[in-house]
Amino acid sequence: MTSPHDAPPAPARDQFVRGIGPLAATSLVVGSMIGSGIFIVSADISRQVAAWGPGGLLLVWVLTGLMTMAGALAYAELAAMLPNVGGQYVFLREGLSPPAGFLYGWTLFTVIQTGTIAAVAVAFAKFLGVLVPSVTPDVFLKLGSLNLPGGTIELGLSNQRLVAVVMIAVLTFVNMRGVRLGAAIQTVFTVAKVGALAALIVLGLFIFRQPAISAMNFDTFWGAQPWGLAMLPVVGAAMVGSLFSSDAWNNVTFAAAEVREPQKNLPRALAYGTGLVSVLYLLANVAYLNVLPFGGQPNGADAFERGINFALQDRVGTAALEAMLGPMGAIVMAVAILVSTFGCNNGLILAGSRVYYAMARDRLFFRRAGTLHPAHHTPTFGLLAQAAWAMALCLTGTYGQLLDYVIFAALIFYLLTTVALFRLRRLQPDLPRPVKAFGYPVVPALYILAIAFLLVVLLVDPDKRKFSAFGLLIVALGIPVYFLWRRIDRQAPEA
Repeated sequence: MTSPHDAPPAPARDQFVRGIGPLAATSLVVGSMIGSGIFIVSADISRQVAAWGPGGLLLVWVLTGLMTMAGALAYAELAAMLPNVGGQYVFLREGLSPPAGFLYGWTLFTVIQTGTIAAVAVAFAKFLGVLVPSVTPDVFLKLGSLNLPGGTIELGLSNQRLVAVVMIAVLTFVNMRGVRLGAAIQTVFTVAKVGALAALIVLGLFIFRQPAISAMNFDTFWGAQPWGLAMLPVVGAAMVGSLFSSDAWNNVTFAAAEVREPQKNLPRALAYGTGLVSVLYLLANVAYLNVLPFGGQPNGADAFERGINFALQDRVGTAALEAMLGPMGAIVMAVAILVSTFGCNNGLILAGSRVYYAMARDRLFFRRAGTLHPAHHTPTFGLLAQAAWAMALCLTGTYGQLLDYVIFAALIFYLLTTVALFRLRRLQPDLPRPVKAFGYPVVPALYILAIAFLLVVLLVDPDKRKFSAFGLLIVALGIPVYFLWRRIDRQAPEA
């Protein structure tokens, strides 16, 4: 038996609990990355790179995996050097300036984190509709409309949107009860979703592989168009979906104050988590190509005739399982995506509130967000504020538009954070660095150039520029908000 003297000391009222171990930290990376995207976005990607065949599809996922891992390995140095609550917010604050950190926190709250939470919740509700037909997108309570880039959004309530709101409410409540409970749920659901994705891969590659379809796809692997520099802008625009599917790996840094031995476990979680997901995503697409034709007809009678290009409602994962298991495949995939999206949103909700806590401690967010629940040691106000705005976004009922708004804004700050890595090397060379960025300075520099190229592509691409400009506008709106917040803070009485 252990004596009371062997137990770790209880944290003070205003301190986080280090309840995230190495497995839970890696689960937070993996679980936050794997949502619904891998089962959906390959259809749109394949249409955009159709001229370059299946090779174009796999190239998009290879480049996405390399970029994601390069970013994670660069962040590993920052996470081990500055293992503080708030993660990327702190990296930008210390490596560039307090306004840069604020702009990230502002954009995270307004669109990146809350937009992703809303998009994943809407996806959860859509796939629940496969099992419960009454969960439909039909709006029964109209609240108005908004004209935004990409079209008009009808605000209101539907059964589908109501389910999305309830999902966010339930997971917010769970994470208010303590980080250990949230981390335990994250680990369970991450193991389940990795197992489901691995099962799809094994089924597609070995058990239900269609030799004739596989041969057709790989005989025309390189497509009809010559490969060269001309395809790069097309590939860059097509990467919006794959990058969104691979996003949120940085969330583990937000909860650094709750990770045990963060100097060791944070870099490992980033490296192992992004590496595992990148490999799974690539193999999943190879599995799709072994059971479904790459090309197809939009009005095809079944999954084989529609192919990957025109999978019904872009549900490639569902189409693949239907091709393997028949009608039962749609139900199996719906259950898998429900598990996947539930675990994904749990991680996003857990992590995001920690950034608002750090901002509030710097007096750049509502002060109540900088306090912890006395019993559960969780940033309750930040969790509630995040939930309220994410629920409001759910009333738009969008998925694709939120995806496009989110990724451009997120890429801006991935670039700036990697710039902060270089600046901290120059300004604070003696700061302890338990882990060094892989391939520094070449790999981080290539990562910066790759993101810069994608940002330019998204700004000039006719189909993406309206979303990108809107995302840029949201970031820019944070500038006057920062100075206004500073002014209000100076005039406010001390607490």
